[in-house]
Amino acid sequence: MPVIESEEHKALRAAVSALGHKYGREYFTRTVEEGRPATELWAEAAELGYLGVNLPEEHGGGGGGIVELSIVLEELGAAGCPLLLMVVSPAICGTVIARFGTEEQKRDWLPALADGTRIMAFGITEPDAGSNSHRITTTARRDPATGDWLLTGRKVFVSGVDIADATLVVGRTEDARTGRLKPCLFIVPRDTPGFERRKIDMELHAAEKQFELTLDDVRLPAGALVGDEDAGLLQLFAGLNPERVMTAAFAIGMGRFALSRAVEYARDRTVWKAPIGSHQAIAHPLAQAHIDLELARLMTQKAAHLYDAGDDTGAGEAANMAKYAAAEACVKAVDQAVHTLGGNGLTREFGLASLITAARVSRIAPVSREMILNYVSHQTLGLPKSY
Repeated sequence: MPVIESEEHKALRAAVSALGHKYGREYFTRTVEEGRPATELWAEAAELGYLGVNLPEEHGGGGGGIVELSIVLEELGAAGCPLLLMVVSPAICGTVIARFGTEEQKRDWLPALADGTRIMAFGITEPDAGSNSHRITTTARRDPATGDWLLTGRKVFVSGVDIADATLVVGRTEDARTGRLKPCLFIVPRDTPGFERRKIDMELHAAEKQFELTLDDVRLPAGALVGDEDAGLLQLFAGLNPERVMTAAFAIGMGRFALSRAVEYARDRTVWKAPIGSHQAIAHPLAQAHIDLELARLMTQKAAHLYDAGDDTGAGEAANMAKYAAAEACVKAVDQAVHTLGGNGLTREFGLASLITAARVSRIAPVSREMILNYVSHQTLGLPKSY
């Protein structure tokens, strides 16, 4: 795994950064205030090949991997305009379909996900399951008369369902041999009868809205099942590991944006005889924030490289640690940036106050830092489980 980025990756960073700064934080904030997604930025990123950079070339993608896609998301975030649905549509859904989908599913979805003309949401979290995916109760059963699937259950905190053409829903089927439930993934088109959504009223202001989904005997054709009915967790984690890597990239980009605002302010703001950035009480915490973000990026790059190399086990460990490190670094960077600006850090002019809430999301979703510590303690260190 390379520690130093290739010239191609450096060029990709520069190009995406230029696109991000073309739109900038002011544009992104305006879309949030208007209650709409950043459609113009999404469309241009797709046109330039950034949305589908991880998808196979034969299906309209760039032929790269999560390494390249995480660079795109990080640089857009560092410019103040992260695209949250990149975590979901190309990274989770696109990756799962590319790896396990039927040829028909690949033809139907991958080119459209790559060029941005179609979006797919992802539904896994349930009201009574939370971090425990083994308690998922959304179940799928076969209609013996038609071979269709009937899907019943509930999902919460599903991003962008209102603008997504379909949702990749994690359900469970019953193993005929053991009677135990096993995870499976289904493509559920937005307007399917019985598939209802309710917007969740969030304090967090974001372009992408959050929804609760209700599936009441939603009838799906046999072709809605993604991959092998018996593959179970393998297919699920094919989507969850990229999700963690991309969440880390999202957090690093956000932290870099906040830090850049603070550094710029600390260079110029003079209260006594010198800029406030000359004082160690201001300079050292900002330096520490930069170090933490750079270290988190290294782990994120490691996780992405392992995933792209096909090492699902190694990628799982690294992706969890990357997400943890990036979330902690992001929260600290945002907090220090706001503190550096003092009262100005809470004004709309500097665009930092809204990041206080947004940064904490990276600690909570898609998996809490406590569950990551549980994972590392018993999977990596071999300590006994407490649950």
